[in-house]
Amino acid sequence: MILQQYPYLKSQIADILEDPERLLFIFDGLDESIHQIDFRSSKLFAYRTNFGDIVVSLVRQSLLKGCSVLMTSRPTRLASVNTDVFQRIAEIMGFLHEDRRIFFNNFFGNEEWSEKAFHYVQENDTLYTFCYIPAYCWIICTVLSMCFRAQPTITDQLMTSLPKTVTQLFVTFVSNILANHSQNTDGAHTARELLTSMGRMAEHGVMNHMIVFDERHLESFSVRNDKHLFSSFLMESGQPPDVDYTFLHLTLQEFFAALVHFIDYNADRLQETLDEAESYKDGRAEIFLRFLCGFSDSSTRSMLKSHVGELSTQAARHVITWIQKKIPEQRPNKSIRGNRDLLNVFYYLHESRNKALVSQCIGSNNIDFSCVPLSPLDFSVLSFILQSCREREVNLRSCNIQSEGLRKLVPALHNIKSLR
Repeated sequence: MILQQYPYLKSQIADILEDPERLLFIFDGLDESIHQIDFRSSKLFAYRTNFGDIVVSLVRQSLLKGCSVLMTSRPTRLASVNTDVFQRIAEIMGFLHEDRRIFFNNFFGNEEWSEKAFHYVQENDTLYTFCYIPAYCWIICTVLSMCFRAQPTITDQLMTSLPKTVTQLFVTFVSNILANHSQNTDGAHTARELLTSMGRMAEHGVMNHMIVFDERHLESFSVRNDKHLFSSFLMESGQPPDVDYTFLHLTLQEFFAALVHFIDYNADRLQETLDEAESYKDGRAEIFLRFLCGFSDSSTRSMLKSHVGELSTQAARHVITWIQKKIPEQRPNKSIRGNRDLLNVFYYLHESRNKALVSQCIGSNNIDFSCVPLSPLDFSVLSFILQSCREREVNLRSCNIQSEGLRKLVPALHNIKSLR
């Protein structure tokens, strides 16, 4: 496994493995692995084995006893992993408040723009919380700078038109790139064609834990690499004939995987995708599902209309029906038990921006998240839900609430009947 990545170590490999206590293995992106990795497994390492077994054997110290193993993962994947075997788990919080301000100042290099952009993002709980991830911080700044350049005079009208959800953020990002490629008359047709083929490939990747594609994948999904537009969304690495392609960011891949269902709607295919996405318990499809729900909002879809034509309202109705079925039927006045599944549904509703749907889905049920640790982002979503329905009893006992989370709840407090 080592020599596969570092063939030049062949002459030194015996010396390297001789003293395991000096070895550190770093596996970046557990959530992106296509291998089954079960840390509960106590199966002993065999000579011929697969990658997953090797990783488990290293972690459980049945192979190279004394070595160190560092792994990274999205929280969604980690929620489905038995982590008892690890000595330490650390949550990387990313950019703190002051870090975000410094990033904005450095990115814009224009005091007025950076101040306006930072103030806008601070006012938008979801976007501000997402800024703790440096890659998202870059995307948010890129989108806002695109908007400011398109309309250099920063007016109140411009500020109200800026993105408010993650789906809208990526729609703005993509539509600005498409706008730069719509010089010729068939621009919309070309863009629609590329986004369809690219979206099918992206969806295949999301469902199969695949973020690296090659020429065979491009050919299989009819993705044409002869347009400048292609290189705006996918990066190339390697030399012919071994060229690999990856989307600019995994979240962009998840965005395109959802968008394709609204460009090329097929009821059976969409339902099959929803069923498949729900069947995965490792969180691989969660962001993808949130994007699907985000596209159910007509104002979000309209932002792409001039670049790719009309997006399907039938697909939107299909997704809304799916969301409605996600909240289990409850007997009158019986609380919905707080759990991660319910919280995921709240995220879907938040992206949909559909307050009537929130009220309809929650009905007369009270909200109980007792003993479920909630992050500041979870509170942004919960605040939107509570602002969309009235007279709810809310139980947040033992949720490890941070002060930032409490602040996000303030706008919704007048809608709460009682709060524990």
